[in-house]
Amino acid sequence: MKQAKKPITADELGPRLGKKIAAYRKKRGMTQAQLAEVVSVDNETISRFERGTALPSLLRLFKITQALDIGVGDLLVEASSRPQDSERLFRGILDDLSVADRRLLEQIAELMGKRR
Repeated sequence: MKQAKKPITADELGPRLGKKIAAYRKKRGMTQAQLAEVVSVDNETISRFERGTALPSLLRLFKITQALDIGVGDLLVEASSRPQDSERLFRGILDDLSVADRRLLEQIAELMGKRR
């Protein structure tokens, strides 16, 4: 019998959220200094957010997601460990794929399921 995945703890949220912020920042080709300027904080604050040693306020989180051109919900869902959030994330990704790419992913998932 498969055990249910443990929900994310408050101590895990910061590092997970921080990694996602850093990944999106790098994907956009931004430095911490550039993001800090747009969000109106200093570089060290962005560094603390990305390391997970501090959590941004809701307003700061909103400014960060605006600067990175993503939604707050998307960022939080990606940092979540809840299966239903992962499902929602994958559904959003699948919606953007071509029929051929979607079929390829289905085949990969089937192969991975057979490995158990």
